[in-house]
Amino acid sequence: MKHLLVALVVLLSGCGRVGPGGDYRIYVTNEISGDLTVIDSGPMEVVATIPLGKRPRGIHASPDGKTIYVALSGSPPAPPGVDESTLPPPDKNADGIGVFDVAQNKMVKMLKGGSDPENFDVSFDGKTIYVSNEDASGVSFIDIASGAITKTIRTGEEPEGVKLTPDGKLIYSTAEGDGTVSVIDPAAGTLMTTFKVGHRPRNVVFLPDGKHAYVNAENDGSIVLLDTVKNEKISPIVLGTPGEVKPMGLALSLDASKLYVSTGRGHKVFVVDTATHQPTGSFEVGQRPWGLAISPDGKILFTANGPSNDVSVVDLGTQTVTKKIKTTGGPWGVLVLGK
Repeated sequence: MKHLLVALVVLLSGCGRVGPGGDYRIYVTNEISGDLTVIDSGPMEVVATIPLGKRPRGIHASPDGKTIYVALSGSPPAPPGVDESTLPPPDKNADGIGVFDVAQNKMVKMLKGGSDPENFDVSFDGKTIYVSNEDASGVSFIDIASGAITKTIRTGEEPEGVKLTPDGKLIYSTAEGDGTVSVIDPAAGTLMTTFKVGHRPRNVVFLPDGKHAYVNAENDGSIVLLDTVKNEKISPIVLGTPGEVKPMGLALSLDASKLYVSTGRGHKVFVVDTATHQPTGSFEVGQRPWGLAISPDGKILFTANGPSNDVSVVDLGTQTVTKKIKTTGGPWGVLVLGK
């Protein structure tokens, strides 16, 4: 694994026990209240709530696990169906990537991250952040050492998910506005291709061999299997009725045999068998689950439930919620990181 963690758009050792002496923490971005909830895995309780900035969403760690990066945006929320002309003007000074020092347990600085950063990935060498700029239809390259944006690659409309291939050689970026995935060569700094996948794709998860990936098509009630050698859609995998089931977050089990899919207003997490690419079941987790992550031992799933301001703790052995942990306003992203 490139990170010492298990994350949202993915991610090592550890016991994952729910008792005294837990050896990892769960970090949750709260989009509405603008802060970070820190949960200790021992008592499974909140141990800190730390201010970050406006609309924290995407969250990922550096390869060494010492730093957490968070996408911050001064653009007002604009869910589907909202008349954007009625929204307040964006605060562009609030746009950036927050740099959170794990040892100090605080945000130490902010890097400029382009316009309306939403999600991102970190290069395997820990030197570059690739961030989606939702309102500017591009992926920006941020040099972490200097804090400078070195390049921005045009993508589809309203880019969201950003994910490096398992070998780190390519970047896949979803665009929810026009239903596409853009493939970028970071070494050359060029767009290789863009192809259609479905309505409102959010995230990408690669199978370990890098030849196949899943992307969610939120407004189709499905996820989509991709051929990442030919860069084309293979087939949709229907989870439910569009509008009732809205696939959002994606996370692979540690052995990559299962894909877990949160479904927003569907209140459930679906389980997909990655050998057959078919759903095998689902279970209730809470109100509008979005971000999700898995404990280091693979036994516990965490889901961020936005409207109810809580995180569900799910025993994957029984597929039941064992606890709900209150956060602040609008939990969005979840990251699990060893102490």
